[in-house]
Amino acid sequence: MKLEGLQSKSIGLVLSGGGVRGMAHIGLIQALNEYGISANIVSGSSVGALVGALYANGNSVADMLAFFKETPLFKYNFLTLVKSGFIDTDRYFEIFKGYFPEDSFEALEKELHVVATNLQKAEQRFFTEGELIRPLLASAALPPLFSPLELDRELYADGGIMNNFPLEPIKKKVDFIVGSNVSIVGDLQKKDLRNSLQLTSRVTALMIYAINQQKLDACDLMCAPEALEEIGVLDRKGIEKAYVIGYQEAKRILQKFLSKE
Repeated sequence: MKLEGLQSKSIGLVLSGGGVRGMAHIGLIQALNEYGISANIVSGSSVGALVGALYANGNSVADMLAFFKETPLFKYNFLTLVKSGFIDTDRYFEIFKGYFPEDSFEALEKELHVVATNLQKAEQRFFTEGELIRPLLASAALPPLFSPLELDRELYADGGIMNNFPLEPIKKKVDFIVGSNVSIVGDLQKKDLRNSLQLTSRVTALMIYAINQQKLDACDLMCAPEALEEIGVLDRKGIEKAYVIGYQEAKRILQKFLSKE
C-alpha cells in the first residue's frame, strides 16, 4: 500500500495492557507520527488505556514518556491498610488531573474507549463518555498491587483481567486497524521456568494470549516486539528501552507494509 492511501483511511488504534512494556506503544505512536499517520479512534486496556488517553489528549511523545517517568509506581504515603490492595489507587487522582484537567472523555481530541473489569459482576465495561480519570485509574489498577476503584457503587479493576486487547469498540468504525500488543509470549528455555513466580507469569501470559489471539490476527497492522520479553512488567528502569524497542519494531513493520505493491 502507498503511504498516501494509508494516510487517507480512517484508522483505529488498539493498545494492550502489559505494564512498563506499554512504553512500546509510545514508540509505535512516534513511528506513526513520522509517517504522518494519525489514528481517529483509540481503544486501550490497562497501560494501553493510559497511553491511549494521553494520545487522544494531544500530548506529545515526550510528554507521554514524562508522565510514566514522573508518576511514582510505589510511594510510601500511597500505601493502604483499609482497602484491598497494597496501594490506594485513588491517591493518583491529583497526579492525573495535572494531565487531564477537564477530567472528561468529551474534552479529548480523539474518540477514546477504555475497558475495566467489574469485579462484582464478573464482566467487562467500556467507558467512552463522562468522567475520564477514574475509569483510567480503574483500567490500570492491577490487583493485588493496586486497590480497585469504586464507580457507580461497584468495584472495578484492571481491564486486562477480562480484555487485554479491546478491539471490539472500534472494529466496525474504521477502515484500517493498527494493533500494539506488548503482552509477549515468545519461546522460553527450561531455565526460565525454574520457580513458581516464573511459572505463574508464563501461564498467565499464555492464557491472555490464547484469549486474544483471534483479535490480534484481525488487525491490518500489528506491532508485537518479541524483545519486550526481556523487560519486567513493573521494571521502571525499562521505560526508555521498551520505548526504543517499540519504535524500532514499528518502523520495521511500517516500512515492510508500505513497500508491498
